[in-house]
Amino acid sequence: MVAIDSLFDGGNIIPLSLEDPSDIRVEIRKDAQSDFYQWFSFRLSHDAGSAIRVSITNAGGAAYVRGWEGYSAVYSVDGQFWQRMPTQYKDGVLTMTLVMPAPLVHIAYFAPYPLTRHRDMISQAISTGRFAYRDLGKTVDGRAMDYLRFGSGPKQVWLYARQHPGETMAQWWMEGVLDRLGNPEDPITRTLATQATLHLVPNMNPDGSFRGHLRTNAVGVNLNRVWDAPTQERSPEVFHVKAAMEESGVDIALDVHGDEALPYNFIAGFEGIPNLTPDQSEGLQRYKSLLAQISPDFQTKVGYPAAPAGKANLSMSTNYVAHRFGAVAMTLEMPFKDTIDTPHEDTGWSPHRSALLGRDCLQAIALFLDA
Repeated sequence: MVAIDSLFDGGNIIPLSLEDPSDIRVEIRKDAQSDFYQWFSFRLSHDAGSAIRVSITNAGGAAYVRGWEGYSAVYSVDGQFWQRMPTQYKDGVLTMTLVMPAPLVHIAYFAPYPLTRHRDMISQAISTGRFAYRDLGKTVDGRAMDYLRFGSGPKQVWLYARQHPGETMAQWWMEGVLDRLGNPEDPITRTLATQATLHLVPNMNPDGSFRGHLRTNAVGVNLNRVWDAPTQERSPEVFHVKAAMEESGVDIALDVHGDEALPYNFIAGFEGIPNLTPDQSEGLQRYKSLLAQISPDFQTKVGYPAAPAGKANLSMSTNYVAHRFGAVAMTLEMPFKDTIDTPHEDTGWSPHRSALLGRDCLQAIALFLDA
């Protein structure tokens, strides 16, 4: 007998038909008060060694249908190692097949990053004695906005992840960053501690993360579209982070995301902001060049088209921060699929590779500041 469970931290799926293991039908639940959906995460139990076929029947109405092209879902037995499973998108239905390696497997859009792991990560960082902690304020649902500060140098560097909660690779990236910063013997982080003060918000959207949302917070707000005018009532997450930025100032910012369609790691900039300066433009290109030299998983040829001069959307974080503070603000995008130039057949883009890129981004920041 097939059974499905999604009533857990970050879970999302609605069972429709479970009678036939070769024709299991489900659909993805929409974000609360929103039409966005694409994230799924659920546990499926059936006899080990049996073949199953799971079809997401409403995949054709998902937020980014191009994301299904060339995509493979992930599964895990132990919740630690995630690998890809055969997946096909056709006629609006996403179909996944698997021979059950155990009587219970976890299937997801990308490797989940639950709030329990987030809390453990924050506690582990604090236990190193290398970070200061602060609760910036409360989310719509009343959760803490966890913030960590590292170093005491003059440059103000902001790193924040998971404005869109379904983009869990962003928090795996942050885990790699915190692991490296927490190592007192790492020469890069020792250098960074004197060059800069790092401000880190590992999860910008804990409510959406817990609820299993793709893109919005508890009341359906896309946090990366309210930076010009957030409110304490509907978007307190951005409101509190902006207030902290006003206290510190911002010289460099990395807003970390995942992209459904493009099989590349890339950085989107702020080219269309009013009063763009040559120093900002040069800084953006220099940081991307440094990161490309450090990490073969990062490239600069493919990405989003730049906004025309003066036409940047200032409701988006990167544009707002670059405009408001004169900062080199960047959006780092990682794939839900894999990197075409450096593919890994078994895992595709993965938690471990996300964490490694986080470590490399720190090294690029250190080199950028050194210059």
